[in-house]
Amino acid sequence: MIHDLIIIGAGPAGITVGIYASRLGLKTLLITKGFGGQVSDKAVSINNYPGFSSISGQGLVEEMKKHLKSLPVDIQIDEAVSLEKKEDNFVVLTKGGKKYESVCAVIASGAKAKHLNIPGEEEFAGRGVSYCGICDGPVFKNKIIAVIGGGNAGFETAIFLSDIAKKIYILEFSDEPGAFEENQKIVKSSGKAEVIVNAEAKEIKGDKFVTSLVYKDKKTEEEKILEVDGVFVQAGYVPAVSFVKNLVDFNEKGEIKTDFETMKTKTPGLFAAGDVIACQFKQIISSAGDGAKAALAAHNYIKHKRL
Repeated sequence: MIHDLIIIGAGPAGITVGIYASRLGLKTLLITKGFGGQVSDKAVSINNYPGFSSISGQGLVEEMKKHLKSLPVDIQIDEAVSLEKKEDNFVVLTKGGKKYESVCAVIASGAKAKHLNIPGEEEFAGRGVSYCGICDGPVFKNKIIAVIGGGNAGFETAIFLSDIAKKIYILEFSDEPGAFEENQKIVKSSGKAEVIVNAEAKEIKGDKFVTSLVYKDKKTEEEKILEVDGVFVQAGYVPAVSFVKNLVDFNEKGEIKTDFETMKTKTPGLFAAGDVIACQFKQIISSAGDGAKAALAAHNYIKHKRL
């Protein structure tokens, strides 16, 4: 069976594509490992999504998923490992050994946590090193932890952990945190956090579990040691695009270049939306907006193709 549209990914962008595409009458397949992406894993409390004065990330994802599942969208829990264009159609191969074909495709695979690539990080992954505060935070009750990254992701992780941990160090590579002022105020008001700027993480040490973090003060060049029980890496994200090859153009960050009005890529019939694309602001609402534009553009592409 050839679908009208295949969506890869089910974060806010992918879910929105599915909702719009279904309502536009497109025979739609959505392939995903899970729902929500970073919203489900990282967002503790969301206060800027229209319609919800305050809602948890997982709560918002559940509402989105419920909406999607009320519509006739074929959902396959799997992982895309290859996306190619053969003649006029797109072919997706999955980790589960399935092969799917469609007239159009939307890449909404989001981004994955960036690793520090320092000694001890891989060794202690799951033994004190974590990339998800919501997932692993409860394990660190009354413990001392370090959060690597002073952007919104780092501070939001610190906000969540402030109700769990005894002490939180936030290490920022530059000379000032990049997180929103509101997030910084919340963290400061907890009385548990200490922000260390100009800090470059150098090594994670431990025995069976993490016991310390070595970092360099970039101004003095001095190496210092923090005695910690855990390290949460929030150093940014890299687009999840390993299955995409020459069908798209990338920027220097590995993000997919798209036309802002239609979300189309350089390949006719292929669109991209959400955190996987090149854009300045990574927000839930803008990802959903990208998804709506991609679905509408895909519908127009198919309509004109059938004339």
